[in-house]
Amino acid sequence: DPYRFEGLVNSYFPEYNRQTYNFHQGINDIKKDVIKNDHDKFDLAAAVQLVYTKRLVEFMQRARARTFSQNLVFMGGCALNCAANTKLLDIWREVWIMPNPGDAGSSLGAALALHGHHVQWKGPYLGHEISGDWPVDAAFDALMTNGIAPVASGRAEFGPRALGNRSLLADPRSLDMRDKVNEIKHREKFRPFAPVVMEEHAHEWFDLDRPTPFMQFAVNCKRKSEIPAVVHWDGTSRVQTVNEYQHPALYKLLQKWHRETGVPVLLNTSLNVKNQPLLNSYADSLEWSQTYGHQVLS
Repeated sequence: DPYRFEGLVNSYFPEYNRQTYNFHQGINDIKKDVIKNDHDKFDLAAAVQLVYTKRLVEFMQRARARTFSQNLVFMGGCALNCAANTKLLDIWREVWIMPNPGDAGSSLGAALALHGHHVQWKGPYLGHEISGDWPVDAAFDALMTNGIAPVASGRAEFGPRALGNRSLLADPRSLDMRDKVNEIKHREKFRPFAPVVMEEHAHEWFDLDRPTPFMQFAVNCKRKSEIPAVVHWDGTSRVQTVNEYQHPALYKLLQKWHRETGVPVLLNTSLNVKNQPLLNSYADSLEWSQTYGHQVLS
């Protein structure tokens, strides 16, 4: 019940739209006398989300009224909050959030501002490269055999979201798969995962009327019972759409999976273990395969 703590969280906003408390440091030092157990901590975290979402919506409604624009570019670490981001779609016609909207993305914007010219955004695959063809057939075989396909191929994604080149892909049709992947990644079992879906089928499975290639919005899942491993507790999913131009190889894998299972969706999460970096070389892939028991496909 986050509403129990809403007033407490609001006390850290003494003036309208001003926050004096740094929630990045955690919530353990807030009113210890009223936090008696883990459930209270969960409720307080949910209250922070509730208050942030309200503040964001209020601010954006004022900005919309003042600018008369129908388009929004949203940057900063808060732009990674997919649940709150979804509320922006009710205010603005178009919302652009780059794949890495935090400090790293802002530094790229500063460089472009100094450059003084527009550049064509070709995609988020700007990191370390593991050469070779993306392993479509090997990934499909792994999914059909044991339901899991770790892939490290091509240039790593720029940003915190795995978008196909450093991805742990899995069969989303069983809730047990969520627990299995969380165990591999050494994460708590309640942690959710995102779906990657063929763009042309996205509207059939999710309340979605636009491409969302960078996992930036959480929308209602229409067919929860069919893909429970990628659905949040509230029935939403943080969707990544893929088309044949954005990532041809991942799209081809989804096509093969769709033909075989009737489901155009896979579970997609970053290919790393909690508190560990992404894989950036063949040596990293070999070490990961030996440590966690699933061969990384490159």
